[in-house]
Amino acid sequence: MSEPQASVSGLRDARDWKDKTVWSGEGYYTLHTEDIGDTPVRLFLTPALLAELEDSLYQQIVNATRFPGVSLVVITPDAHTGYGVPVGSVILTDAERGAIAMGPVGFDIGCGMMSARSDVPAEVATYERRLAFNRAVMRRVEMGVGGKRKRHRLGEISEEEFQRLVRGGAEYYTRTYGATFDRSHAERHRIPVDDDWRIPWGGKGHPERGIKELGSLGGGNHFIELQRCEDTGTLFVQVHTGSRGFGHGMVTNYLGLARAEHPEIKELDLGYFLPDSPHYRDYLNAVAAGGNYAILNRLIIYEQVAEAFREVFQAELELIYEISHNLAQREWNPEVGESWVHRKGATRAFPAGHPGLAGTMWEETGHPVLIPGSNMDFSYILRPLPGAVKSAFSVNHGAGRRMSRGAAIRDLSQEAINAQYRAAGIPVNVEAPVPIDEAAPCYKIAHEVISAVVGAGLARVEYALWPLSSLKGTETRRRRRRREPEAQVALPPVL
Repeated sequence: MSEPQASVSGLRDARDWKDKTVWSGEGYYTLHTEDIGDTPVRLFLTPALLAELEDSLYQQIVNATRFPGVSLVVITPDAHTGYGVPVGSVILTDAERGAIAMGPVGFDIGCGMMSARSDVPAEVATYERRLAFNRAVMRRVEMGVGGKRKRHRLGEISEEEFQRLVRGGAEYYTRTYGATFDRSHAERHRIPVDDDWRIPWGGKGHPERGIKELGSLGGGNHFIELQRCEDTGTLFVQVHTGSRGFGHGMVTNYLGLARAEHPEIKELDLGYFLPDSPHYRDYLNAVAAGGNYAILNRLIIYEQVAEAFREVFQAELELIYEISHNLAQREWNPEVGESWVHRKGATRAFPAGHPGLAGTMWEETGHPVLIPGSNMDFSYILRPLPGAVKSAFSVNHGAGRRMSRGAAIRDLSQEAINAQYRAAGIPVNVEAPVPIDEAAPCYKIAHEVISAVVGAGLARVEYALWPLSSLKGTETRRRRRRREPEAQVALPPVL
């Protein structure tokens, strides 16, 4: 295994690294170079996806192999350049002696997905009803950077109550405030947090801003989407969001502590803690608390979305699954043993019979996997297969970016993008301009990405979902304060 190195420069194989990939015959490429050393690297890509990868991604792949105790690195089909390590990577480190790495968790701790279905025929969702659904959601859920919680039964949250929420997760929330839907199909309800751990309030990160943001969507790639299921012909809904300013603020503060411990680290996102660090356990607790916040955030938003769906379609939503990404989880891996599994922009994929599903409703089927595409492309719900052992029981968490935000703003035409979405009948928010850095051309083709997963035998497709309307935060949120009239269209009853 290569020696730990915080920032890689002078790489020997950077220019021709793709030529050194070797097809395994088992659904993935392997990559062995002098820069990587003995650490196994598996790239679950089609030839087209490999060719499309930025050459600069190689340095981040090498970075991923340089954390102390790394035993395996997996690159998922949605991989693209991140901060320090690729978005779309899975990094396993030895559970007893290896590092807990920070870049492979990222700033949005516990970011994840929820998917729900209904019995409402998709043809009921006329363009007017799609707009009505978006309006109903926007009255209930704040979107965009810095967004705050709108009216909700939580009301104002004291610091003491916030402590109880991020320690108790959905278990505490439903016990205290009641449940408005059945959460039994969720991946988990809470992640344990040590009693003596303290939130790192203040500091450069200011995680306390998360108190007022709980129940808001955020910006970037977070979204709420009304969808048509191609397999059932009915309406589905997906939600994608995470730990907001709370997770971001905690990571900011702990990254400063990691740099103080390892001054040789030049790239902040490559910080890590070893078991002998006084901050090792604290950071694991921060990841747990951030994960609980993200679970709660999706729960609260889902309650509001379900209420909006009921208002517009006079029907109920049923949760299919809720799952977290961007965590470091201790798991047994049959190839390398007990490990910390870091999934950066990747999602867990446990098939039937996996010990992690023992005693759950998914024990004999495997749990669902939620993979969104862009908001003008298919999303998918899959079911893991035994072949997922090859990818450390992980798959991609989305289609993955193919164009940076800066390039999108520079090169795409806002007028042309808006016209494409109008022609497709997909309103974004309330007929607002499509966020140009989140438009469909910014993302890889979902079918190509899913074909890499299916072709490798990692999972099989259960549902294909087409977007009917999209809700996303924009940077112009604070300039859109004019209220939309409440009754633009008189909607007939849903029959």
